[in-house]
Amino acid sequence: MSAPQRLLRLLALVCTLALLIGGASYTTFRVSQAMGLAELQATGRHRLDLYATSLEREIDKYAYFPTTLGLERDVLDLLARDARDTPLAKRVSLYLEQLNERAGTLSIYVLDTRGTVLATSNWRRPDSFLGEDLSFRPYFREALETGSSRFFGIGTTRGEPGYYLASALANAQGTVGVAVVKVSLEQLEKSWATVEAPALVADENGVVILASVPDWKFTTLRPLDETTRHTFDRTQQYNRRALNPLGVKEIAPLDHGAQLVRLPRVGPETVSVFPVTGKFLAQAQPLPGTPWNLTVFSHVEQVREMAANRAALAGIGAVLVFIVLFMFNERRRHLRDRLAAREALQRAHDELERKVEARTAALSAANARLQAEVAERIRAERTLRAAQDELVQAGKLAVIGQLAAGIAHELNQPLAALRTLSGNAGKFLDRGDLPTVRGNLGRIAQLVDRMGTLTGQLKSFARKSSGRPQPVVLQQAIDNALALLEQRLRQSGARVEQTLPSADLVALCDPNRLEQVLVNLIGNALDAMAGQDAPRLELTAEQAGALLRLRVRDHGPGLSDEVRAHLFEPFFTTKEAGVGLGLGLPISAGIVHDFGGTLAGDNHPEGGAVFTLEIPAADEIRHD
Repeated sequence: MSAPQRLLRLLALVCTLALLIGGASYTTFRVSQAMGLAELQATGRHRLDLYATSLEREIDKYAYFPTTLGLERDVLDLLARDARDTPLAKRVSLYLEQLNERAGTLSIYVLDTRGTVLATSNWRRPDSFLGEDLSFRPYFREALETGSSRFFGIGTTRGEPGYYLASALANAQGTVGVAVVKVSLEQLEKSWATVEAPALVADENGVVILASVPDWKFTTLRPLDETTRHTFDRTQQYNRRALNPLGVKEIAPLDHGAQLVRLPRVGPETVSVFPVTGKFLAQAQPLPGTPWNLTVFSHVEQVREMAANRAALAGIGAVLVFIVLFMFNERRRHLRDRLAAREALQRAHDELERKVEARTAALSAANARLQAEVAERIRAERTLRAAQDELVQAGKLAVIGQLAAGIAHELNQPLAALRTLSGNAGKFLDRGDLPTVRGNLGRIAQLVDRMGTLTGQLKSFARKSSGRPQPVVLQQAIDNALALLEQRLRQSGARVEQTLPSADLVALCDPNRLEQVLVNLIGNALDAMAGQDAPRLELTAEQAGALLRLRVRDHGPGLSDEVRAHLFEPFFTTKEAGVGLGLGLPISAGIVHDFGGTLAGDNHPEGGAVFTLEIPAADEIRHD
């Protein structure tokens, strides 16, 4: 093949590879993004249902209050007589005050048919509603016309936002007044601020009246014209708030009424458990019984990142496929050339020489294959042993990665204290206060010793062990493992109960790897009890003949039948994606097996999971 032909062939291969990578990556990205958005929509619809249910439940708790005031004889008598500043009015206000305190509402008051407040729960306050004319309020007029009304607005007296539940009160002669209960939805907003995605509720005017992000409240989803603003000024529904636009920018419509939108930053940057700016999937639904609309915003950045990662993996896979096909084609051409050469050689020799050469070639090939197989087996055994050691070390480093955040937190406090004490020592030294300087230096030495102990434990745990067994005090290994997990134990509030014999139990194993097994078992126990108010961890040990038996028990939900069937299989895990690889227990079981012991897991009869570790005792091994 000439040089130009080889160059053209190389260019064709490069172009084919580029097209294969680009096509695979683009297709995978689009498909993954579409699947991710579909999953995000399903999650968003579920969140919509949860938010709507919580809001309906919060409002329905107080829906019957205004109507029940019509059953109170003093209330009806007060409205029928239109008696202001009388003992009857005071008695009704006292009753409303007690009812308001027990119900946990903002205020309860009754108005006559002209809209004047005759009795109110806040009658003792200087800014009481008593005697105010609230006839301009829409809930008053609607309650007189239809019998009941619901209205969200901001109070004109105290400026408190709330949800007004109004009901007309009537006696035998007809309607005599209106009862109003004002409810705060602030507690519901606080509960929304701790969930996974931001949400808001807009009223019929497009004004945000409830939001999990405080800066969104009393903004608008669409611009307001001057007529609408004049109406708000007349009804004082929002107590003359500015009502600036939130600035939601629509990017693209999606199926089922969802939209891709972009949310701007509103006000100063705040700390939140979820993103509040950027690109979101917006899903909205009306709230039954109200003219309001509930909208949930799901952040789509994770979908894009996952699609990009999958596209990259698809591109790498395409490269591997191309390499395999290229190697297969080259091998086929090489074999074809070899076959042609062999046929030419066989034609050049006579039948006898061909048979001798064929037999000799066959024996030589068999011998070479045998030698190659022996050498390959030796290399494979060495590679397997090295891979096992590296896997153990990788599992140890994975645990260190999980502990890194806690170690950083533990070091931050001593470092801050060192900075403060050193600065103070300099100032006291300038003043000539040597005793105080000496005291500060002593405290600095104590903090340095504490940091050295912490990093020493971490360095000892990270050191690659030789794997050779030696006598190890079991209590010391347990203490080292608990010290490494001290931050997690403190954060979870777990109580550790140890039941060990008074005499030291000495095991024959590698101390570093035994600590790794204990860290894995205790860490899994803490994961199983995540979310519990008072988690409890039990560690018991005893000697049974030539073995030491150590049990690690948690008080979590226990192990299901499926989990027990695959407990020690590699890459099997019940944790969320990105939290665990499913290698902790298989690595631990392999380590214990190398010691000549066993590791088993089961459910405790009284609840929770228990893992039993059996390893040889050092004194019994030496005696044998």
